[in-house]
Amino acid sequence: MAPQNASAKIGDSYPMPPNAVDDSSILKDILCRQSVRRGDFTLASGEKSSVYVDSKLTSFRAEAMPPIGRLFLHRMADCGWFPEAVGGLTLGADPIAFSIARESLETSHPIKAFVVRKDPKVHGMGRVIAGLEQTHDLPVVIIDDVCTKGGSTAQAIQSAKEAGMRILGAICLVDRCQGATELLRDKFGLRLESIFTLPELLAHLDTLKASADPIGARV
Repeated sequence: MAPQNASAKIGDSYPMPPNAVDDSSILKDILCRQSVRRGDFTLASGEKSSVYVDSKLTSFRAEAMPPIGRLFLHRMADCGWFPEAVGGLTLGADPIAFSIARESLETSHPIKAFVVRKDPKVHGMGRVIAGLEQTHDLPVVIIDDVCTKGGSTAQAIQSAKEAGMRILGAICLVDRCQGATELLRDKFGLRLESIFTLPELLAHLDTLKASADPIGARV
């Protein structure tokens, strides 16, 4: 796929990791074992749900960080997005952005990570964006952990736009498929991609239970 809205400085793409299938399988197992919970929950959007995904129980694990970084890099390349930096609203996006930056060292174009604060810093330079010296016209991809309605992703996008960043698109680790895609498209004209959808994870969890395969056995 030819790059779209890519930085003019980048002429190549991130290579397909040789173990991409294994990365996806391993990460899916970790998410199912560590992060997917059934019960009665209230989501950040305020809606009730019988399923909760606590992605931080996965994204903060050492063994999850390399596959997270590689899978996000590959998805960006597949979309034709070649950013200079990646980041999103703290705290959920932070370990994902750091994992991407670390794994990008194995490519021909290392990229930076940044953090979008929920509120401006009250001292120093009062910045909302942390980790970058210059942000004007910087091509970036906005990262999130779990998207439901898309509110936190939209907040990060708005802050990035106000900082002068050029946003190529957004990617989340898990899309609950409850309106985030439509919000970003209608409000910003941006595309939301995901590494997994919640229906995919639930189907995988059911398959593991049905086969009596211990969840995370391959981790």
